[in-house]
This record gives sequence, C-alpha cells and structure tokens, in this order.
Amino acid sequence: MNTRALFDLTGRVAIVTGGNGGIGRAIAMGLAEAGAAVAVFGRNDDKNERVLDELTALGRHALAMNVDVTDRDGLEPAFQRVERELGEVDILVNNAGRVNLSGGVLLEHAADWDRVIDTQLNAVFLLSKLGAAAMVTRRRGKIINVGSMYSFFGSGLIPSYSAAKGAVIQLTKSMAIELAPHNIQVNAIAPGWIETDMTAPVRTPPMIAMNDEILARTPAGRWGQPDEIAGTAVYLASHASDFVTGATICVDGGYSIR
Repeated sequence: MNTRALFDLTGRVAIVTGGNGGIGRAIAMGLAEAGAAVAVFGRNDDKNERVLDELTALGRHALAMNVDVTDRDGLEPAFQRVERELGEVDILVNNAGRVNLSGGVLLEHAADWDRVIDTQLNAVFLLSKLGAAAMVTRRRGKIINVGSMYSFFGSGLIPSYSAAKGAVIQLTKSMAIELAPHNIQVNAIAPGWIETDMTAPVRTPPMIAMNDEILARTPAGRWGQPDEIAGTAVYLASHASDFVTGATICVDGGYSIR
C-alpha cells in the first residue's frame, strides 16, 4: 500500500467553518496543502480575503464566504454554492467557535447562552445534516468536529462553552453510529491550549495565573500552535482513517492525561 497516497486529498472538496483564523485557518491550509479544494465559512471579510489569497497561492480552487453559522436560513444556500463552484463536498470541518466568559451560570445571561449553543452545537448539527445528506448519496464522506479540553472537564467560568463542547463529542459518536453503514466517518479533534485570538486573554493579566496553571499541567510545558492541529485534520479527512469513526483525538501536549 502506498502510504503517501492514503493522505492525498487531491480531488476532494472541503468546507471549514471558522476557517479564516486560528485553528480553522490552520486546518484549511493543511487540507489544501494535502490537495483539497477548500471553502472557508467566516464572518470577517478582511480575514476571509487573506485566507483566500493563501489558499489560492497554493494553486488550489478555493472559496471564502461570509457565512454566519447561526443563520439557519443561510446554511443550505452556502452549502449549495460550494457544491456548484467547487464540486461535491467530501469533507466537513465544524470548527466555528464562540466563547462567553461569563464567570458562571449565576452570571450568564440566557441570550449569551443561546448564542454560544447556537454557534458551538446547533450549527454543528445543522451543517452535519446537510453534509451527511449529500454524502449518503455518494456513499463516502468525512465529518470532523472540533471539541475542546472542556469537552471533558467542567468550567466554572464558561459553562455554555463547556456544555456545548461536551455535547459535540456525544453528537460525534451518535452520528458515527448512524452514518458508518454509508461509509461516512465522523470524528472529533479536541485541541488543548492553543495560541489563538480566543485564548489570548488567558495568556495576559489579569488571568496570567491561569496561564501558569495550564503550563504546569501540560507535560509538553508549552502552548500549542494552530498548525499542530492540521496534521490530525488531514488524517481524519483522508483514506488513512477509513476504519476510524466516533473517535476523539486529543492534540493537547498531554494536558488531558493528568
């Protein structure tokens, strides 16, 4: 067997939500470098343009679309545009994220809770439903959901985020069972503490003590970089993972083993 060919995504089409920055951008670039055509869904036009330039510089067909994943009416038209312009979607990466640093359930407003759940969980369900319906007809496909360390550990500061990320792992398992007979694999990546704009507050005062706790707990002794998530995404998007489904792969420098 040609091992290199197992990871070749030439001819595949991928959607990456929240793909214009941080972990999402790294995944989008990794998939493109492996040969895929990539559509990025993001809400910031400037960041969309920058990542589109990066993707096309690799010689790949690409789209960068202004899509709010909480706009339910806009999801199907966005998905259909990708299929019209790039081709049938083979890979869906549900990465778009939002966090509300409320300080706990006693302080979190219901509207803020709803926005986080809509972004982190409901959009995963709705986009996966669209993706799976198309993939079932072709009897192939990969759905990759992005979890978190808070998929496993509770948080007194961001309960809505933690609840959503925990639910994403259970949704991943449930979809994996349902879709396996159709040759569709559904898996999740659980990043550890990665240097992104979302985690920037933890690395600076007044939360610097949390940064120290993270480093002390992480055997690797450092924060991860977004690019360090890309290889796992390529693996889960490729033929190399055709007999892997319902799994959650931690990319965390060992944080979760303590």
